[in-house]
Parts: sequence; C-alpha cells; structure tokens
Amino acid sequence: MSCAFLQFASQADLVTAITVRIAHSLTAAIGKRGCASLAVSGGTTPMPMFEALSRVDLEWDKVVVFLVDERWVAVSEKDSNENLVGTHLLKNKAAAAGFIGMKTAAVNASGSEKECAERLKGIPTPYDVMVLGMGGDGHTASLFPGAEKLPAAVNMTSGRICMAISPATAAHERMTLTLPAILNTREIIIHISGADKRKVYEKAISGGLLQEMPVRYILRQEKVPVTVYWAP
Repeated sequence: MSCAFLQFASQADLVTAITVRIAHSLTAAIGKRGCASLAVSGGTTPMPMFEALSRVDLEWDKVVVFLVDERWVAVSEKDSNENLVGTHLLKNKAAAAGFIGMKTAAVNASGSEKECAERLKGIPTPYDVMVLGMGGDGHTASLFPGAEKLPAAVNMTSGRICMAISPATAAHERMTLTLPAILNTREIIIHISGADKRKVYEKAISGGLLQEMPVRYILRQEKVPVTVYWAP
C-alpha cells in the first residue's frame, strides 16, 4: 500500500481539496453506518481547513470529532487543542457535531490515561478519517523522537488507545493516541505546508530508523491508506 502525495499550487487550493475529501468520506461513512468519526490534530496548519469544514453542509449531528493528541494545559489556554478545535471547527454547521476531548481534571496526563481511554472506547472503530500533522523533527500526533515512552506508544500489541508522553524537545506533557489506535482507521490524511515541511517529508520517506522520525511509522506501514496534502 503506497502513500499518495498531493501537491497544490496554493493554500487555498489545498484547503478546498482536503475539505472536499474529508466531507466526502464522512458523508460516505454516515451513508454506510449511520455515523462517522473524525480525528484531528492541533497547530496552526489545520486552522483554515477547520474554518472551511465548519461551513460544509453534512449531517454533523451524526459525526463525532476527537483529538489525535492534547497538551496537558487548561482548555481555556491557547495551547489547548480542544480550544483550537472549538474555536475554528465546532461552529457554523459543524456546531452540531459531537466532541470527545482528552483533557481531564487530573493534574497530569499520566494520571488520566484510564479515564481518557474510557472516553475514546465509546467511538466506533475503525475510525473513519484521521488528519495528522508533522513537526519539523518528524513527530506526528505526540509521538516525538527521543521521548522516553515512545517505544511503548508505538508498540502494536500494547492494547492501548492512548498514552501520556513527555516530549524531550517540546513544552507540556501530552496525551496521544498510540500507534495501534492511529492505524485503527479507514484513512489517514497528513496535512503539511511550506518548503521546510516538504524537506522533512522527503527525509522521512528516504530511509532511516522509524524512531528517529516517528511519522515514518505512518508513512511506511501497509495497513491504512495515507494521503499527504502539501502546498507551499
């Protein structure tokens, strides 16, 4: 199973294409199973896509949106992915969608793995669409190179849906979907922008150890179709 790479001339063209693709997949899922699930990532890259998707006319009341990962900060803080999704996606027509967040009242993520997993178990699997980002270090979700718990988080036989993880090179403890949870998905979209991310992507597909650039665990697997969307 190969990874498809789609290149667009502008951010506007990319946003249009990725929005159409996600909407089509969600609509198809609703038609087949009566419901759909959409996992999304944080950061600035998906914001225009969230805004466009929020205005798409589909049966949002049959869609559940959830997070690929979350920084362990208050939901009211700007670094919160839940805050980002609430601000830019769960409005307009998409206000009718369900949402399942990762952040709990626990002081740290490691003390909340069980509660977070229980929340996520309510979402039918395989998930329908998962939108991932990619960092300049090759991380995706919160699977960071060098993180102490990375080996556990990418263990395909762990039976774990989510795991607390502390990046060695980024702020905040995180909760992340594990690799087996990420790959328990019908389709994966990787959304990246800019010349620097293109170089990171090219490096990721050129060889090297998986753990050095954890996005390689997604790009090189044979279980789930992956499409990369990129614009300058």
